[in-house]
Amino acid sequence: MSMDMNKMLQQVQQMQADMMKAQEELANERVEASVGGGMVTVTASGSGEIVGIKIAPDAIDPDDAETLEDLVLAGVNEALRNAQELAQSKLGDVSGGLKGLGLPGM
Repeated sequence: MSMDMNKMLQQVQQMQADMMKAQEELANERVEASVGGGMVTVTASGSGEIVGIKIAPDAIDPDDAETLEDLVLAGVNEALRNAQELAQSKLGDVSGGLKGLGLPGM
């Protein structure tokens, strides 16, 4: 079995460039999660950074801060899951090219 090392190196370099491009695109994409019937909406970047939280005025009850805390926590977790799924879908397409290199264990 002979491998063309130059060809393999070019493929790896192209995959690195594709991966960097995909990561940059992810940082600019947004996903949202809405919980509590729209009482709390959390926006995250595709790279997993929380970039916004909107709380409906009806969700603010000074006598029940715990419910609002739970809604915010649920919204943040859901937004982060959405961002992770987006990242896996975008980066999985790029890293799938590793199989094409014929490396053991890939």
